[in-house]
Formats: sequence, structure tokens, C-alpha cells
Amino acid sequence: MNKLQIVNHDDQRVLTTSQLAEAFGTESKIITNNFSRNKDRYTAGKHYFELRGQELDDFKGSHQFDANLKFAPVIYLWTEKGAWMHAKSLNTDQAWEAYEMLVDDYYRVKSNPYGQLSQELQAIFMLDQRTQEFEVRVARLENNTTIDYGQQNDLQLIANKTIVSLLGGKESPAYLDKTIRSETYSALWRDFKGYFNTNSYKNTLVKDFDKAKEYVASWRPHGKLLRDIEQANTQMAFS
Repeated sequence: MNKLQIVNHDDQRVLTTSQLAEAFGTESKIITNNFSRNKDRYTAGKHYFELRGQELDDFKGSHQFDANLKFAPVIYLWTEKGAWMHAKSLNTDQAWEAYEMLVDDYYRVKSNPYGQLSQELQAIFMLDQRTQEFEVRVARLENNTTIDYGQQNDLQLIANKTIVSLLGGKESPAYLDKTIRSETYSALWRDFKGYFNTNSYKNTLVKDFDKAKEYVASWRPHGKLLRDIEQANTQMAFS
């Protein structure tokens, strides 16, 4: 990440959309689109500043930017909390790593920004910072941690229940047919791995565990496999 031009507004450090996009390894339009889709979750003055009109002209006059911003009718400036919201939307390793660097090396100036406040207010602001840092760590952990043995076993049990039901019970011809039963298990886990983009159900992410349970419980066979199941059970019914 290139050294950032320091931008100050309303007595705090902020970043333009292009600066934030460069730091997070994405494009400005993606930052803008994420903001537009989730604008109700952002609060002006807390997560961002929207500069227009005279305020924008005054801001441009005191800062040097690329030509593409010089004639922009509106500029958004992102606070530390706004950067956290965008890191959460992107949810990539690069974005989280960049966010932590921004917190340490850019947003948090070395001097105490709360020095003129009362001790009580300083304590409140410091607690808010620690809470935000904790939430970042939890989000990164959830994004990279896979399910444990107990959760793997839960998925297996749900899969067993689903397949027994789909094949018509443990006494059904389809279930007793080892080929059909094996193909059904294989199809379920093959679809599962494709849906969750993983090489094994054992590597399911913790954040996807609830969705994984719902997926396995609602999975249905299709195509030739479905016909084989129906034919096996139908033939037995008429024999």
C-alpha cells in the first residue's frame, strides 16, 4: 500500500473513496456500489462525510487531488468506522489486513485525540475503540475458521437423515441398493462442495455452518439419479 496523502476533515483523519479502494485492493466503483446498497447502515458524521457546494469548494481549495476529483460534484470522506464498514462488506483478507494497517498507521494519530476531554469521556471513547477492534478480530476469525469435529458430525447426521428419507426409508429397495445409496451420498456432497466452494464438507467455514445444515437438510437429487430412485421403489411396489 502506497503512502497515503493525509486528509483531515472535522478534526479527524479521513480517506477519499479512491484512497480507500486502493488500500483495500479494489475499485472505487465497488466501494461506491457497496455504500449505495447499504446506505441505511451508514450514518453521516460517524461513518462518512458527504461534501457538496461551498463546503466541497473550500475542501478542494485546501487539498490537492487527482484531476478526476477536482471536478467531482460530490466527494465522500470515510472515517475509521466507515472504513471498517467497507472492510466488512468486502470481507477479504486483503481488506481486513489493510484496515488494521490503516488503524495503526493512519487513523490513529500518535497524540491522544481525546486529551482535552474528561477522563470519563476518554474512557468511553477508548472502550468504543477496543470494541471495534474486537469485532474486527471476530469477523476475521469467522471468515477463516472451519467447523470442528462435532459440527462435522452434525452435518453427517443430517445427511444420513436426509438420504434415508429421500430413498424411502432404510427398508426401501432404493436404500438397500448399495449402488443407488452410494451415488446419492456422492451427489449430495458433490453439490455441497460446489455450492460452498470447498474441497470437503469438513472444511466448511464456521460462518456458513447454519446455512450448511439447511442446505443438507433440504437437498434433493435430480436427473438420472432421481429416476433411478423412483424406478427402484416403483418396481418393488409392483413386484
